[in-house]
Amino acid sequence: MIGRLTGILLEKNPPQILLDVQGVAYELDVPMSTFYNLPVLHEKVVLHTQLIVREDAHLLYGFLSNEERIAFRQLLKISGVGPKLALSVLSGLSLNDLAIAVVNKEAGRLTKIPGVGKKTAERLLLELQGKFVVTGSGTTQGTAVPSANNDIVNALQALGYNENEADWAAKQLPKDANVSDGIRQALKLLSKS
Repeated sequence: MIGRLTGILLEKNPPQILLDVQGVAYELDVPMSTFYNLPVLHEKVVLHTQLIVREDAHLLYGFLSNEERIAFRQLLKISGVGPKLALSVLSGLSLNDLAIAVVNKEAGRLTKIPGVGKKTAERLLLELQGKFVVTGSGTTQGTAVPSANNDIVNALQALGYNENEADWAAKQLPKDANVSDGIRQALKLLSKS
C-alpha cells in the first residue's frame, strides 16, 4: 500500500497530476479541493494517497490532507460509490460543506454534484451519518472521524475476513470499544457465525 508521497510536481492536468518521487513519476487523480491548493510546478508537495487495485489498472489518488483521504475512504464504503464519484463529491463540496449537508440532511446540496442523483444523495446522507464531528457551538467540523471501528475493520480484513464480515462484526460492538478489545470481541463473534 502506498500511504504518502513526497515529490516534485511535474504536471497539472485536472483532475490528474504527475509527481516525481526520486526519479519515479506517479500519476495521481486528486479532488479539485486539493488541485486548487497545489503549489506551482517544480515545487515540492506531500500528498496522502489511496491506491485502488482493479483487474485492469492500479489507480492512485492523492489528497493534501489526511481528513480528505479519510472522507474518500468513507465514501468508497458506500454501495454504488466508486472512486470517480467519491472524487466528484470531494471536488463538488468542501469537507465542511459535506459535513453540514450530512448533519442537516440536505440532499439537494448533494444532487448539485455531477453524477449524484436523488437516490445516491439519500444513500450518502444515510451512510455518512455519524461520520463527522459536530462541535458544541453548533458548527460542523468537516473532518471524518477515524473511529476505533475503522481500525477494527481494517485489522479484521488484514486477518483475512472480507469487508462485509468485518463491517458486520464492528457494528455489533459497543460504540466505546477500544481497538484491542474490539478486535478480540469481533473475532469471538465471527468464530460463532
